[in-house]
Amino acid sequence: MVMSLCYWMLRRLLELIVLRGRREVANEIELLVLRHEVAVLRRQVSRPRFRPADRALLAALARLLPRERWASLIVCPATVRRWHRDALARRWTYAQRGPGRPPVEARMAELIVRLARENPTWGYRRVQGELARLGIRVAASTVWQVLRRAGVRPSPRRASETWRAFLRAQATGIIACDFVTVDTVFFRRLYVLVFIELQTRIVHVAGVTAHPTGAWVTQQARNVISVFTDRAAPVRFLIRDRDSKFSAAFDEVFRSEGVRILRTPVRAPRANAIMERWFGSLRRECLDRMLIVGQRHLERVLQIYVEHYNTHRPHRSLEQRAPTRAVPHGSGVLDLSAVRRRDRLGGLLHEYEIAA
Repeated sequence: MVMSLCYWMLRRLLELIVLRGRREVANEIELLVLRHEVAVLRRQVSRPRFRPADRALLAALARLLPRERWASLIVCPATVRRWHRDALARRWTYAQRGPGRPPVEARMAELIVRLARENPTWGYRRVQGELARLGIRVAASTVWQVLRRAGVRPSPRRASETWRAFLRAQATGIIACDFVTVDTVFFRRLYVLVFIELQTRIVHVAGVTAHPTGAWVTQQARNVISVFTDRAAPVRFLIRDRDSKFSAAFDEVFRSEGVRILRTPVRAPRANAIMERWFGSLRRECLDRMLIVGQRHLERVLQIYVEHYNTHRPHRSLEQRAPTRAVPHGSGVLDLSAVRRRDRLGGLLHEYEIAA
């Protein structure tokens, strides 16, 4: 704005010097022409728009004109006086803080919301206390207002345990099982009994059969139960659906080892979401891309895929590492010639490793 005003003043000063050098008759004629142009423009424009530099220049020049000549201006005298008062007010007005408390910093609000979301049982008083322990002094009402603006519900409503929260909290001792069906080339349907550990995502294929009777399922449970009980942190829960193939004898095998059976609601696949997710990965990455000839072929394919899934395939829930293998800590310098590819299932699956 200052540069624009200086430019206008310099331009008008030069025009004034030029006008002083002209003859009086030429100046009078030019004034008549300009007045007529202004009259024409007033008929076309209902309300002119002035920039701040225009207002400052008109207000300054109006002070140099006699009052009887103010009628020639495009604005009324009251408007000119108001512009001058506004300019003086802006000149002597300093920035002031508005009334009320100062606003909460964005980083502070982000920390408050983070503490509330990560701890569903904490109320705004508990969040305030945790902030005080960190050396951050903030009023409890401020915490409440930040949580309210962020859409975080009060702690009693957030603390209500959901099925997902239960699975995450108890994942160390939960396994899930279910059947996946596979149709062969000869239109024969095979049933695969699969177990998965929710915390580590390790998959165990119990068996494959074309006739999944209750006795067969119970026997597979006896074969696989030792995998889950012979460890420092034994399994405490088993999630299964309400399929009739899971008989009372099947449940008794796990109850005898202190494992509690959790049956999912009817038609609720999300209650066993991790198992359903593995079935989707199995079909997308393997079964939907090849033809299964028979039971022995399927057992071989499942053995290779499960080994690939447990030892090589990265998982987002495990920080992009495989269930049974840690992510190697490299030096950051990548030698492309050292990257080797290993094909599994005839090139259907690719595994990449750095050669030693």
